[in-house]
Amino acid sequence: MSDQARTRFRLRRRNRERTRRPSDAAPGARVPGPLAQLAVVLRTPARAAQPLFAQAPKAWQRLLPFAVVGIFVVTLLPVTITVLTNDYGVAGGWAGALGVAQTVPLLLAVTRPLPAWVLVLVADTTAAVLLLSAGEVAGQPWPWPPMTIVGYLVLMACLGLRESIRTLVGVWLATGALGVVLGFSRPAGAMDTAALLFVLSGVVLVLTGALRGLGDAQQRIAEQESISEAERARRTLLEERARIARELHDVVAHHMSVITVQADSAPYRLPGMPEPVQEEFAAIAAAARESLGEMRRLLTVLRGDGANGGAPGERAPQPGIDRLQQLVEATVRAGQPVELSLAAGAAGAAPPAVDLSAYRIVQEALANVVRHAPGARTRVSVTVDEDEVLVLVVNGPARDAVVELETSGTGHGLVGMRERVRLTGGTLDTGPLPDGGFRVAARLPLRTAGGSAPTDSPEEGS
Repeated sequence: MSDQARTRFRLRRRNRERTRRPSDAAPGARVPGPLAQLAVVLRTPARAAQPLFAQAPKAWQRLLPFAVVGIFVVTLLPVTITVLTNDYGVAGGWAGALGVAQTVPLLLAVTRPLPAWVLVLVADTTAAVLLLSAGEVAGQPWPWPPMTIVGYLVLMACLGLRESIRTLVGVWLATGALGVVLGFSRPAGAMDTAALLFVLSGVVLVLTGALRGLGDAQQRIAEQESISEAERARRTLLEERARIARELHDVVAHHMSVITVQADSAPYRLPGMPEPVQEEFAAIAAAARESLGEMRRLLTVLRGDGANGGAPGERAPQPGIDRLQQLVEATVRAGQPVELSLAAGAAGAAPPAVDLSAYRIVQEALANVVRHAPGARTRVSVTVDEDEVLVLVVNGPARDAVVELETSGTGHGLVGMRERVRLTGGTLDTGPLPDGGFRVAARLPLRTAGGSAPTDSPEEGS
């Protein structure tokens, strides 16, 4: 699915949520009334070749334009025939033909308003010309009888909700120009209605065009919000991955340094080593040193280092499970009640990558508690068995007033947890509790599928 398709799907879902049924609304939420729902539908522009209100979430809203136009057609058709016959003295056959030609094309206005306007304009002009030879035009409205004006205004409303501003201006000017041309042939004693139709059609076009413009503006804003949200999520994920890569540098660099030292010191620790073996160890040490250099250059890019060598504190040793007690104590001093249950021997049982990931998960979880549930009692538990480290952070409902989730933060909390768990090949379970609290449970394996301790990032999927 492309980004544009996803954006259109979000917009349709948002419109459906705005006009959802009362039973679907959240408890305590204000349900919009029928007029508010109709206002939202009016501001939602339909696509080309779609009927008006085609984006409405309810069936009766989608059928509403057809019903309204159908009522006008059923009402105007007999009235037009009767008025042309009785008031203007038009023959019955001509009156029936003109009535059909002036009213039936209005049904097309729901889906094709511009072709419908052309048909109606031709029919209205033909009727005005034929009325010139009618015997009872004097004292009657001309060139546009009252029923013609009503039908034309209905057509203008459909045009205004559908077409562009340039098209609406052209339609309005064409209506005025035609009225001026016909005005030169106005019969004696007839009431000129060309100016009246010109003014009323302009008012209708302005009102409906403004509604459509408002809907277009809201749609563009919603599209930009969707795009910004997607970009923000993508940027957050990339920043978190870069942060994890920076921290893993220390873990991997430690192992590479050990390899280098062991390879360089092998000839001295194992005297009498054959020359080819010494050369092999020397090659191993050189490759390890080269790898360390490449890692440092990559880390410079990830950190955005300049001449000063990166942000302060980035070169400090990475924390682990052994520093969870200090983290909890700092959180308690900040006013957050936190209890820590740390299994015996947990601090030294995990490999470096798992050790760092466990600390960061607890750190992010406590930061989220402070941010979203201040004052809530929180329990942190870290246990270790032969296969995995289990990190559990559970907080109760907020003790203070309910705090709305932040929308302007970095959003690194759950994103960072997922990335760190995926890094070690573990699992993460998060979600609200029935009493209003929240639970974070992470299982971090001590060994990978191949039986080695996780020290580096696995290949990333697409």
